[in-house]
Amino acid sequence: MLLGTLLVALGVTFYSQAMLLAGSTAGLALLAQYVTGVGFGGMFFLINLPFYYLAIKRMGWSFTLRTFAATALLSLFATLTPGWVDIASLNPVYAAVIGGSLLGIGLLVLIRHRTSLGGINILALYLQERYGWRAGYVQLGVDMLILGLSFLVLDPDSIALSVLGAVTMNLIIALNHKPGRYIGVS
Repeated sequence: MLLGTLLVALGVTFYSQAMLLAGSTAGLALLAQYVTGVGFGGMFFLINLPFYYLAIKRMGWSFTLRTFAATALLSLFATLTPGWVDIASLNPVYAAVIGGSLLGIGLLVLIRHRTSLGGINILALYLQERYGWRAGYVQLGVDMLILGLSFLVLDPDSIALSVLGAVTMNLIIALNHKPGRYIGVS
């Protein structure tokens, strides 16, 4: 859980520095940060609160508690990481690809241990377990809707790079997380 949330926090830091947008609840929190100036960590934590009901009902208390812990850790690490890593210059294309890769790998670590970062991830995991829909493809579809909201805030180049990052992240999940593969329980 620590490794997964640290990887995602670093990816979020790259995205935030380059003014890019991720998908899922992280994307909503980044978008809210750009609009309001309120930090990602607090926004991310608040946006996830309504999804815990679905998590309890559909995924159980154990999953929900792990997800709540991961969400809290990501909120904390996303707040602290910019103080730990000083980025003086960042190419936006690199930020999109490496940020998306870090998000995807971090989420993959969490998913394989029956944990998510809340929100849309809970919905995607539920649909995968219930109907066999691949979590990465569900996430990709929802991410495209969230990225559509970015047209109100970001310039077209940032939106295009955000799409590149979202595709990178979701392909990592879709190609590596398949039903029947190793799922650790912590």
